[in-house]
Amino acid sequence: MNTMSEHNYSLPKKSMVFAHRGANREAMENTRNAFDRALRYAIDGIETDVQLSRDEVAVLWHDRFLDKIRMNDKRIDDFDYQQLQTLINSSSENEGILTLQDFLITYRKSCHLLIEVKNRDWEPPTRHQTKMRQTLDLIGNNPEQGILVSSFNLASLEYAYRYRPEIPLVYNFEIEQTIVDARQLLTTHDFLYGFCLPIASTDQAMVNLLHDQRKCVGVYTCNSEAEITKALQLEVDILISDLPDKALILRDQ
Repeated sequence: MNTMSEHNYSLPKKSMVFAHRGANREAMENTRNAFDRALRYAIDGIETDVQLSRDEVAVLWHDRFLDKIRMNDKRIDDFDYQQLQTLINSSSENEGILTLQDFLITYRKSCHLLIEVKNRDWEPPTRHQTKMRQTLDLIGNNPEQGILVSSFNLASLEYAYRYRPEIPLVYNFEIEQTIVDARQLLTTHDFLYGFCLPIASTDQAMVNLLHDQRKCVGVYTCNSEAEITKALQLEVDILISDLPDKALILRDQ
């Protein structure tokens, strides 16, 4: 596995393909089955999402609500971890709720990992900090192993940098953010290792700006042939896809 360094970022020879929440079209997202199926392909990395249970266990889950198990009015943080184990595919060892700790133990040596800390406005900043702190503590002091931490919440990344400045941090852009925002952040938040951008709003000027400043450029979520081709032509560093097998074929053909 190639290594990544916070302070000496170098461009990969070709765009790296990351499986978005694992091979989520083949198995329930963010589960062992999804990750194991993704690893059947020659992927470079896995992207996943971290939430907190009510009793503050870091678990892999994308949305706040539990609609994926037909509990649309219930939230991930309504339940303790043991309750979530019972609620979410309890009969399936490989599609049940997975803790971040178990995920790291199992997959950190298999490929690069991009761990998105899902800090949004519906949680108080104290929970944001707890979630980020747990994530960084579980990663440990070996960021050279190719683990990146990302968030849409800039304050959380600022906190993470103060807490563990050696961990590579990636800021996720919203669709409405532009190159003007990127220029400002390059001035005020130079500690950022990179940026993860919506493929729809990413262009060559943005990629060039970030590469000129030696920042890693990721794009999400590239599923159609047009989106994957665009990302490859832009020579982004990380291409995140729900269809990693398709992305790999287009990249390597």
